[in-house]
Amino acid sequence: MSESKAMILGVAGTELSADEKAFFRNECPWGFILFARNVAEPEQLRDLVAAMRDSVGRSEAPVFIDQEGGRVQRLRPPIAPNYPTAAELGALYARDREVGLRAAWLMSRLHAMDLASHGISADCLPVLDVPVAGAHDVIGDRAYGYDPQIVIELGRAACDGLMAGGVLPVMKHMPGHGRAFADSHKALPVVEASLDELRAHDFVPFKALRDVPMAMTAHIVFKAIDPERPATTSPRVIHDIIRGEIGFEGLLMSDDVSMNALSGDFSARAEAILAAGCDLVLHCHGIMPEMQAVAEKAPELSGKSLERARRALAFLKPADTMEETVARAEFAQCFEAVA
Repeated sequence: MSESKAMILGVAGTELSADEKAFFRNECPWGFILFARNVAEPEQLRDLVAAMRDSVGRSEAPVFIDQEGGRVQRLRPPIAPNYPTAAELGALYARDREVGLRAAWLMSRLHAMDLASHGISADCLPVLDVPVAGAHDVIGDRAYGYDPQIVIELGRAACDGLMAGGVLPVMKHMPGHGRAFADSHKALPVVEASLDELRAHDFVPFKALRDVPMAMTAHIVFKAIDPERPATTSPRVIHDIIRGEIGFEGLLMSDDVSMNALSGDFSARAEAILAAGCDLVLHCHGIMPEMQAVAEKAPELSGKSLERARRALAFLKPADTMEETVARAEFAQCFEAVA
């Protein structure tokens, strides 16, 4: 694995082009990420995932996807059913804690069934952001609730469900996207809250789940920590807060390097992300010149980043023996039980 570069890349379409195959073979990204544009039907998806791994010559190369439920769900019917939002799980929890926790676990266990059957090994879930009143709805119903303790419990259940199904969780968006008053896909959000406020609210779920093997950063400026740079490119946020105060020792990937919250060309962005202390640069859109610019700056995974990458993959265990029909029936019953 040490020959892999410190990047996770997307692809343009439903199969690898000759150019993509050659590029991946030469540049060896550590992993890949899938989007709705890459999904046509089950056999095609399995073939694409296999081709991605084949292009880098590593059967264990992780393949990521954002499969949360609600708005953010890349696999849709008929490949996977539409799932409820995190907020709906939170509402269930509010009515009956045990049923809410079981539903969060089961939903992740079902995600794992949907993903693993196509060879997908990591889900960018759970969302551990804790919104505040009036924040931008880019997180909104993707959050489990407005109380950090609820987010901790449901987030932990979601992680456990994924891992029971042999899929790795990636918690996001560290150290917290809940206060953002702008969508970081489109603009750079600036959070004015004091460090004490952040410690009491935003950081809490990440600290509680700091043992999760992987996390994704937030493209947000926290004025109290680093007024100049978003978390993703801030050595202060990554070293002092994420690694130091939160105590996260797992594998840290950036949010998408293409998002408008970041400035500079793709080389500059990738360089800044890695210099700040992220282990991996994430590029989602499959646009070749952009990927080439990222690849120029991404070094071979080595040192602590390589250790973290190996440790993350070591969390992957064979799935339990849960029957899909049983899991789906129980999941549906959770919502009927407290309707």
